[in-house]
Amino acid sequence: MTAIPLGPPRRLVEFTLDEQPVRVPEGSTLLDACRSAGKDIPTLCEGDTLTPKNACRVCVVEVEGARTLAPACSRRAEAGMTVRTDTERARHSRKLVLELLASSTDLSTTPRAAEWIKEYEAEPGRFGPDAARVNEEPKVDNDLYVRDYDKCILCYKCVDACGEQWQNTFAIAVAGRGFDSRISTEHDAPLTDSACVYCGNCIEVCPTGALSFKTEFDMRAEGTWDESAQTETTTICAYCGVGCNLTLHVQENEIVKVTSPHDNPVTHGNLCIKGRFGFQHVQNRN
Repeated sequence: MTAIPLGPPRRLVEFTLDEQPVRVPEGSTLLDACRSAGKDIPTLCEGDTLTPKNACRVCVVEVEGARTLAPACSRRAEAGMTVRTDTERARHSRKLVLELLASSTDLSTTPRAAEWIKEYEAEPGRFGPDAARVNEEPKVDNDLYVRDYDKCILCYKCVDACGEQWQNTFAIAVAGRGFDSRISTEHDAPLTDSACVYCGNCIEVCPTGALSFKTEFDMRAEGTWDESAQTETTTICAYCGVGCNLTLHVQENEIVKVTSPHDNPVTHGNLCIKGRFGFQHVQNRN
């Protein structure tokens, strides 16, 4: 389902992108322009349903006349500007960011991370084994989802989804300072004792797999998780009359997780606990 804007059409902004003139609707970001032009700009903290936090800095580009590199995910396109996405300066910055992230966190379940590390010839190992930021066991304190902070890059997307941008539950926040910064519940309490309502919207936006379905976590541990063997079917949640769209991920005739289309004009990828996790009755064959 695609949302159709009902407001007046936006005027077009024209600027130069990698020596080519481009035109994008006013208010578009440089990342929007790059994607429209077919340019593959890496990004981790950007989310299509959230306000950019500029946290990961992998999407930086060079804007003529600017002192520093600009994060493409939040920098708005302006008429007459000149932008270059593949300069030596931009590539070197992305390479270093990837090295810092991959040396301190586990990016094994981050989509395309290995591809980008190879593309930019990043060498995370040069920082040594002591670079790991957390080095702790996954938190398994409920039957619905797992928190594996060894994979967390502190992009803040889960905090925004849980907080003022969507759920307004405020069950999690950034705790600590500097190298001790981490995502945590209040007083680091177990999730079952926190304000969490188990909507799972934090899982929906997590870019690295630091938050995952308990089913996915268990299957990965068993070595049976296989996304290439999974099918996706979008249907409508039957629990209430809102009509939220559900995308069922099925492997070997079992639902292994549930997501929601981000372009749905009602839910924008967000669900409640019943829509996200209440699928067990479908495959109860006893």
